[in-house]
Amino acid sequence: MMKKFWSGAILATYMVGSQANADYSRHEEAKAFVDRMVKQHKFDAKMVESWLAQAEKKQAILDAISRPAEKTKPWFEYRKIFLDNDRIQQGVAFWKENEKTLITVSERYGVDPAIIVAIIGVETRYGRHMGSYRVIDALTTLGFDYPPRSEFFRKQLEELFLLAREQKQNPLDLKGSYAGAMGYGQFIPSSYRHYARDFDGDGVADIWTNKNDAIASVANYFKAHGWQSGQPVFVRAKVKGKVDESLVNSTARPTMTIAELRKKGVEPASSVAADQSASLLSYVQEDGDEYWLGFNNFYVITRYNRSQLYAMAVWQLSEAIKEARKA
Repeated sequence: MMKKFWSGAILATYMVGSQANADYSRHEEAKAFVDRMVKQHKFDAKMVESWLAQAEKKQAILDAISRPAEKTKPWFEYRKIFLDNDRIQQGVAFWKENEKTLITVSERYGVDPAIIVAIIGVETRYGRHMGSYRVIDALTTLGFDYPPRSEFFRKQLEELFLLAREQKQNPLDLKGSYAGAMGYGQFIPSSYRHYARDFDGDGVADIWTNKNDAIASVANYFKAHGWQSGQPVFVRAKVKGKVDESLVNSTARPTMTIAELRKKGVEPASSVAADQSASLLSYVQEDGDEYWLGFNNFYVITRYNRSQLYAMAVWQLSEAIKEARKA
C-alpha cells in the first residue's frame, strides 16, 4: 500500500525550498502557474512554490519524448517489441495470478480480460517496468521546457497536485514514466483522477502496488470510452485494385460502413455486418503493406494511446495470450 503523507512530510517541504534545484520556482511561467493553483484550487502558494523548487529538469526526459517508438519504427519492428514469447507467457501468468479479479472486473465493466492484461503487458510488462522518474520532474520538465506540448503537461502538473491532495500523497514521491504516466496501467494524472478505481475499498485507488485497483482502473477507462463487449477490434481487409489513399489511416474513429467501403474496393476478410462502421488501416511489413479494418473497439484502444501501432500491438498481444492460455 502507498504511504500517506499529506500533513507531516509535505508540510516539511516548506523548509527545503532553497535546495540546489530551484529552477522551476523561478521559471518565467511559474508565477502564473502558482496563481492558478491558489485562485482556482485554494492551494497554499508557498507549498506549490516549494514543490516547484524541488523539481529537477531532466534532459533524458526531453530526449525520450523526441523519439517515441510509435513515430520512429515501422510496424514490423514495433511489433517485435511487444509480441515476444516472454511477454506472452508473462501475460498468461499474470492472468492466472489475478484470475478472480479479472473475472469480477470483466463482468462489472464489460471489458474483455485479455485486453486488460494486454494493456498492462504493453505498458509495464505486468508491473515490471513502471518508470523510475519522479512524476513531478517529468511534468515540470515537459510543462516548462518542452514548448510543443507545454500547455498539456502543465495541466498534468496541476492534476498531479490535485491528485496528491485528494489521495493524501506526497507529490515529490510519486514515480512514473518520462511523460508522467504512473502505475501498472500508466495513467497520467488527469486519467488517474477520472478513471482510477479503488477495487478493494480501502480508500485509496492504488495503481502502483495494488493489482486489483490497477486492473479495475484499466477496465473502467475502457468502459468510459465506449468499449463494446463481444464486438470486433480488427479484421484483415482485402483491397481490390489501386487503393484510395485518402481512405487509409485517415482517422482512428470509424467513419465509413462496410457497405460504403465495399463500393471503394475494400472487402473484410471475414464476415462483418454491412452497416458496421470501420476505418481502413495499413501496417508496414517487410514485404509490403497489409490492410486491416479497425472498428469501434480499435478506436477505444487509441483513446488510451493515439498510435494505431499501439492499438494493434495491444490487440495482437491479447489474442496471443488467449491462445497461449489454451496450450
